[in-house]
Amino acid sequence: MAKHVYGPVPSRRLGFSLGVDLVPPKTCTMSCVYCQLGLTPRATVARASYSPVDEVVEDVRAALERGPKPDSVTLGGSGEPTLHSAFGEIAQHIRKFAPCPIALLTNGTLFYLPEVRAACSAIDIILPTLDAGDQETFERIHRPHPDITLEKLVQGLAALREEFHGQIWLEVFLVPGLNMSDKQVQQLRTRIARVRPDKVQLNTAVRPPAESSVRAATVEEMEKVRAALGTNAEVIAEPPAARLAASGEVREQDVLNMLSRRPCTAEDVSAGLGINPNEVNKCLRGLLDGGKVLELRKGKKVFYRTR
Repeated sequence: MAKHVYGPVPSRRLGFSLGVDLVPPKTCTMSCVYCQLGLTPRATVARASYSPVDEVVEDVRAALERGPKPDSVTLGGSGEPTLHSAFGEIAQHIRKFAPCPIALLTNGTLFYLPEVRAACSAIDIILPTLDAGDQETFERIHRPHPDITLEKLVQGLAALREEFHGQIWLEVFLVPGLNMSDKQVQQLRTRIARVRPDKVQLNTAVRPPAESSVRAATVEEMEKVRAALGTNAEVIAEPPAARLAASGEVREQDVLNMLSRRPCTAEDVSAGLGINPNEVNKCLRGLLDGGKVLELRKGKKVFYRTR
């Protein structure tokens, strides 16, 4: 059973994305208030070969052969993927057989390191995050490792822009009460100008966040920020409509692998794994009854995640 891949899952940015998990949960440089994976027990900047390269690559190969075909292969998962010291080597191997773009979903905090920037040569799209205009707000939102500062993050992203030849889609995660004042937005605009991303994508808390006090920004609030940030800013749409699911066999472990990386709705599971919706609902009921998953509500949607 594959240990290092999950999905494909519906992504608001990448279509149907085959996730590649490179680090143990929750290995990260920060502990963001809005993270759908929960809190980071102890932030770290220690890079290591957390998962065997050959094992990860073979998991990706098997998932692509098994189907369904994804729109992207995304290095991300249960923490910060650039903490894996061989993430670039993994991307180079996947590039040899992947039928779709390779994306890197990252918080961007380690791009100040030349070796991390150099490791991105086989990647097509980098999706970093920049959510704060000043250090105090940066710390309130992200609770970073002491070695990580906002200025170091921005300097690293600016250096990446000079060296990287693919697309950079910069996420700005909007948290009402923290980073949406007129002053914050203007400071963000100044820092974004230094990075020169191809896209600026505005996101908010659609899935259950680490801190229950975090609420989603309204459409009106996000549109106001979008207008202030300029012409290449966009509000990210809802996840793509579920593809027609096949009536394939439900593999309970595949469902658990998917839910262990991110909260998903039943529709997400059905579309991502190519399983009939009725069979997914039966599987989820069994997992709930067995105490293996939890049910979480966010507005009108019901999400499931592993215990």
